Amino acid sequence: MRQLLTLAAAIAALAACTTNKTEEMKDTEIFMTPGGAKVEIACICHGSIAINYNGYSIQIDPVGEMDGKINDYGPLGKADAIFVTHEHYDHLSAETIDSLSKAGTLIFANASGCAKLGKGTALANGDSGLLTPKIRYSVVPAYNTTEGRERFHPKGNGNGYIFNVDGLTIYVAGDTEPIPKMSGFSSIYGSIDVAFLPVNQPYTMTVPQCVEAAKVIAPKVLIPYHYSKTDLSELPGLLSESGVEVRLHESLR
Repeated sequence: MRQLLTLAAAIAALAACTTNKTEEMKDTEIFMTPGGAKVEIACICHGSIAINYNGYSIQIDPVGEMDGKINDYGPLGKADAIFVTHEHYDHLSAETIDSLSKAGTLIFANASGCAKLGKGTALANGDSGLLTPKIRYSVVPAYNTTEGRERFHPKGNGNGYIFNVDGLTIYVAGDTEPIPKMSGFSSIYGSIDVAFLPVNQPYTMTVPQCVEAAKVIAPKVLIPYHYSKTDLSELPGLLSESGVEVRLHESLR
């Protein structure tokens, strides 16, 4: 009887864990690399996303709490690499970074982000490197261009990141408006498969600016993020003839 009860308890615990994981991971996009490998991208909250490829875990701008919402990173496990676009509170949380770190976790940020954390490797626009033989990162600019908005994200401070994961190219823009460098992304990094673009006026893009950037970058899939209270209902229609598929996630407000 004791063995049966123990077995029943173990099954119940496993079921509970499975249910919790499904609930927490419901906003996960799955893409396939050209070689047929799976890449999972968890849409966590606002500017926070996570990439998992073959057990290698990358966190971008992990933040544990946003506007009273607690983000449970438990199902994602510890990170192998953490990237921070810039030092603003909704992108950099020292506590969350510490909770996701393990021995050997690589931490990358812009210079101001590293200064705020007191650790990490500072990356500047134009830098690049390998995380594994099949995962490359490249650092691209992220800044405001509209007159009067430059103070939010000045040129030369923040980073966007382009990840090539076994041939799948993922652009995580950080806090930016459309910038001239975007027109050269495909020639430098190859065609963009997935683009995360911020649509949070007045700090990042307006909806028309997002349309402009998407048409220039021409990703296969556009996932707007960091969009707060911005109404995105018209965005799919505005890009319906562009060949860009728009996928909306409520979790990325």
